Amino acid sequence: MTSTTQQSRYRVDGMDCASCAAKIDTAVRRLQGVEDVSVSVTAGTMTVKHQGDDTLAPAIAKRVTGLGYKIIPLPQSSAPAAKEDESHACGCGHDHHDHQAQGHDHKDHNHDHGHGDRGTGSHEHAHPGQSHDAHGHAATVAGLHGHDHGPSIGPWWKSAKGRLTIASGIALAVAWAIGKLVPGLEGWIFTAAMLVGLLPIARRAFMAAMVGTPFSIEMLMTIAAIGAVIIGASEEAATVVFLFLIGELLEGVAAGKARASIQSLTDLVPKTALVEENGKTREVQAESLSVGAVILVRPGDRIPADGTILSGESAIDEAPVTGESTPVRKGADATVFAGTVNGDAALRIRVTAAAADNTIARVVKLVEEAQESKAPTERFIDRFSRYYTPGVVVVGALVAVVPPLLLGGNWGEWVYKGLAILLIGCPCALVISTPAAIAASLSSGARRGLLLKGGAVLENIGKVTAVAFDKTGTLTEGKPKVTDIVGLGTGDAEVLRLAAALETGSNHPLARAILDRAAADGTEVPSVIDAKAIGGKGVSGTVDGIEVFLGSPQAAADRVPLAPEQSARIAELNDEGKTVSVLVVRGVAAGLLAMRDEPRADAAAGLKALADAGIKTIMLTGDNRRTAQAIGKTLGIEVRAELLPEDKQRIVGELKRQGLRVAKVGDGINDAPALAAADVGIAMGGGTDVALETADAAVLHGRVGDVIEMIDLSKRTMSNIGQNITIALGLKGVFLVTTIVGVTGLWPAILADTGATVLVTMNALRLLGGKRRRIEA
Repeated sequence: MTSTTQQSRYRVDGMDCASCAAKIDTAVRRLQGVEDVSVSVTAGTMTVKHQGDDTLAPAIAKRVTGLGYKIIPLPQSSAPAAKEDESHACGCGHDHHDHQAQGHDHKDHNHDHGHGDRGTGSHEHAHPGQSHDAHGHAATVAGLHGHDHGPSIGPWWKSAKGRLTIASGIALAVAWAIGKLVPGLEGWIFTAAMLVGLLPIARRAFMAAMVGTPFSIEMLMTIAAIGAVIIGASEEAATVVFLFLIGELLEGVAAGKARASIQSLTDLVPKTALVEENGKTREVQAESLSVGAVILVRPGDRIPADGTILSGESAIDEAPVTGESTPVRKGADATVFAGTVNGDAALRIRVTAAAADNTIARVVKLVEEAQESKAPTERFIDRFSRYYTPGVVVVGALVAVVPPLLLGGNWGEWVYKGLAILLIGCPCALVISTPAAIAASLSSGARRGLLLKGGAVLENIGKVTAVAFDKTGTLTEGKPKVTDIVGLGTGDAEVLRLAAALETGSNHPLARAILDRAAADGTEVPSVIDAKAIGGKGVSGTVDGIEVFLGSPQAAADRVPLAPEQSARIAELNDEGKTVSVLVVRGVAAGLLAMRDEPRADAAAGLKALADAGIKTIMLTGDNRRTAQAIGKTLGIEVRAELLPEDKQRIVGELKRQGLRVAKVGDGINDAPALAAADVGIAMGGGTDVALETADAAVLHGRVGDVIEMIDLSKRTMSNIGQNITIALGLKGVFLVTTIVGVTGLWPAILADTGATVLVTMNALRLLGGKRRRIEA
């Protein structure tokens, strides 16, 4: 009977440095049945792929708690649920507009409105279900050593690590005072003070060695401290242990700050919500809200769940989720996100995602999982450290033994120097240099609506030299807008008023464009009588006692003659990639309405920023060539049109064969072949739909300019990693030389380790404050 492979995720408390993660990884990986382990010190999480054996979860918990950490199973997300087609048929049967100029990408689903052409696309949303790991339990033990700081929240002095550091400091101070009063007992007193801090460290060193990590920082520290006592430097040994604990405490504080930067997003969601039931409202816990519940959000309150507005209109501050500084005006049927702030009016909202599935929860989960995905640089540093630490032990031993044996040096002096080298050589700062920077960048990006799935993606996107964009919904808004109203003997406002009357009640995208323009202009739309669709031609009806028809130019020409200048104007608008509808009133052509899926507000500026950075841009679209070329000319981008999905994939491959590193930007679903073929796939999406599960990265608020922001973030991160490696190795190199020549000793040596680790972590945290590039729309 073969067992299936399962994946379990855990929260690991007390893990705050690279050596912690390495020891846990090694210990769990050696368990029989475990296939792979991924540990993120910055996220405080561990993912284990293992055979489906219920007895393995307790073994994992026992192994980790045996090292002195607290381990808590986390819920596991299942694969995305089947996609739900939310496409809408034309509600009133209007099938009148000619789509010859308004072609849509092949990704769009067809809706037959009598146009004989492609219609607008549906939107698909997948909501991942969640199943909880049935096996595993919350296992806890008391802190066993200086590394374990107990809870990851609360003041440092209440943690196990904080208490141990304080106890070691008090013991050192008492030993110093007694040593001054009774000089003859100094050696014994300082040895006792040293043991206060060293015993938990030594115990952990022993346990780590038993499960596969003999060369841990705790082992190096234990050897150095015991060696110092043996050669009569017990006062310095006690001081070094105390300094080591301080350094580890500072590491924990810094790591906690990095971890809290993304976890603080969860604090944006209010704890309670007002639910409407039977016409009354009652307060409930926000986490208990179920999909379909109706909630009331008052002005100034944070929205407690993802949802759709049922009634009300308000300015929504989305800065906490998307980084967008300007409030967005939203009304009925608009989507809102948990954690955003309602502005000036009460809203009734239907909940569309449970608490575990809302925008912020999914962003936090995505970033935490991404932090467990190692970048190529990080994997190299990990491999390097496996050989580096044993090498340090060998060098320390040679320094302690060779000079006295071969050069007649003093044994005490050179053993002392060898012990100092053990402390200098700890790889903590080197190993944390990369993941600390990557975690800070992933968190910073998430807070600005830039989601990257792991260190490898973050590292690769900075090397991109070409970006291929989809058109509909990526470079453009994804829905047509009225761009031109041309009166033909009738005022523009009257043309819009009569057209809107005919389109009242229609859900067709082009009809909605007319109604939206009427609403935006404050047009009072009259009622229509005897409205009826004329298959493949248009819609007619009586407005204010006047017979009115709205349809394609060809259908209008069948009813009334169009003057040459009118036909020329229609052709001119078509050449600009616009769909034209003709309004006929009392048997005379009264006006034209032109519609087009317009570019996003920042599209031109975003593309220019990429070009200024030396990055090639190209549009790959399924739209007809005329429409695509019109948009491309407006945006100043190379265009390849009338493409099938496999054509887009082929062109991405061609770009790569030209030596370019290609990013493909699309909707993350129907562009899947091209997204998979690209070096980096970026989903441009409104919110957190299935885009989060499909591409390597996602842009939450759909700004084209965010692509160059991702590239900038990657380049800043790689620069920061270079700085961190220089700091880590540079400090160690300096102290190595000064120790050998006799300038520094044991206690400065410990600063080369813990000091470098703190400096590296603090340098990485600078990435949390990255500024948004100013891209003028």
